[in-house]
Amino acid sequence: MMKKYYSLVTILFALLAMSFMAGDDTMTKEDGMFVVNTTTIGKDVEGYTSPTPLKVYIKKDKVEKIEFLKSQETPKYYIKVKKALQEKWNGLKVKDAKAQHVDVVTGATYSSEAVIKNVQLALDYYQSHK
Repeated sequence: MMKKYYSLVTILFALLAMSFMAGDDTMTKEDGMFVVNTTTIGKDVEGYTSPTPLKVYIKKDKVEKIEFLKSQETPKYYIKVKKALQEKWNGLKVKDAKAQHVDVVTGATYSSEAVIKNVQLALDYYQSHK
């Protein structure tokens, strides 16, 4: 009787674990690239007014591009951040991108810091889940 109980508990635990994993869309594959979406893992990383989610595209262990997702940051300043930071990591190996020192944009410090933090989160997530 105990063996049946342990088997049932094991099966239930495995099903529960798989249900959590199935809904995780933090990292997907698209056109041969890993795409890390920081919407969930960076939900607490806020710029001046709101979170600054990104998608980081990685192919053959190199950053291909950074895509800025919808944010409630002040458009005037967020556009500056996007122009200044969007390509800072492109072409770098993940380990080099993680070590990259990127300066913040004057006048948009909080937004810049949030973007930099989200890139770091994405790169860390990629390395631990690839």
